[in-house]
Amino acid sequence: MPRMDDRFASLRSATAAALLEGPGTTPSDLRVAVAAGTPPPELAALVQKIRSRPYSVTDRDLDALRHHYSEDQLFEIIVSAAFGAATDRRAAAQKAVEEA
Repeated sequence: MPRMDDRFASLRSATAAALLEGPGTTPSDLRVAVAAGTPPPELAALVQKIRSRPYSVTDRDLDALRHHYSEDQLFEIIVSAAFGAATDRRAAAQKAVEEA
């Protein structure tokens, strides 16, 4: 099956650039690592939970991190993790469609 044109690729690319490389309260390399699913050890449990079962994330998960990260930083970390998970799922779906 031929690959269809991806009319949203430029929008996804712009979103990734703004989120992962743009200014923020967390360093860009941290946001990139979180999106890739390779966060520093103190964020590993939260990022894994966001990537595998986001519905189960609670305030308790964040409370443990609030002594080290501000609310704005936690927001950026959470959004980066969710974006990375969505990107991985989209890539897997695209591969499945192409192989069908």
